[in-house]
Amino acid sequence: MPELENRFELAMYEIYRRAKEECGYDAKRFLIMLKSKGGVATAKELLHNDKSYEGLIHLIMCNCKHLTVEAHVLLPEYSELFTEEEKRIAKSRIQ
Repeated sequence: MPELENRFELAMYEIYRRAKEECGYDAKRFLIMLKSKGGVATAKELLHNDKSYEGLIHLIMCNCKHLTVEAHVLLPEYSELFTEEEKRIAKSRIQ
């Protein structure tokens, strides 16, 4: 699983970069979390925090739903990293 966790973390850095480039959204707090906690832990913390909607809303308004943590949590290749409850939360947030 460490390899899968590493791939997910790289994907999180990539969505940070792309959100900044494509949407003008500089998620500095997200980047700090990634650097200190890693990708999977950051995603889990954001999913379990009811107040972490700012970035999600900005990206959805920018038509960049594909660049959200929630969208990546739902990708089949990362399925085993997250619980069914975490996937349910991600799905409900991006709908």
